[in-house]
Amino acid sequence: MSVGKRAKSFSCGVPPMLTVLAFALAGAFFAQFLRANAAGARAAGKPVAVRAAEPWTGAEIVQPAQLAKELAVKGKSRPVVVCVGFSNLFEGAHIPGAVFHGPASQPAGMADLKKWAEGVSRSTNLIVYCGCCPFAKCPNVRPAFETLRAMGFQHLRVLALPNTFYKDWYSKGYPVEKGK
Repeated sequence: MSVGKRAKSFSCGVPPMLTVLAFALAGAFFAQFLRANAAGARAAGKPVAVRAAEPWTGAEIVQPAQLAKELAVKGKSRPVVVCVGFSNLFEGAHIPGAVFHGPASQPAGMADLKKWAEGVSRSTNLIVYCGCCPFAKCPNVRPAFETLRAMGFQHLRVLALPNTFYKDWYSKGYPVEKGK
């Protein structure tokens, strides 16, 4: 029996190329379905499922509205916020009181973050954010989070900015500071 006959009998008489095309289309529709559901959840203010490869848990994600509430409270419980993105974005607008140590995707930025973190108590309520690009593709937030966790920070969280800092924080009217 030739390979062609095997393929034809395996696909129940459907030409092999049509079988491949059908699976490809089904995969594309399923991916679109997942993206649409995640977008709908975000729009409704609901948490979006975390990819299995993420270094943080769902409990270690803070949504913008929650962080804005936490920042409004003065005192010991107020989080320390560190921007690990790019300096030009930080200088354009950043979360009030945030410090800049980045970009974490570059050796000099990571070294700066580590040096700063050496002097911070490991029990600090610490929030990491970037916002340079869509969260899923950010080159800075994951290495920063992983490094800070490895340094022993016990109350470490990441700010969920699914799109960008501008779209998910600034344009929603949350407070900002400009400059260094």
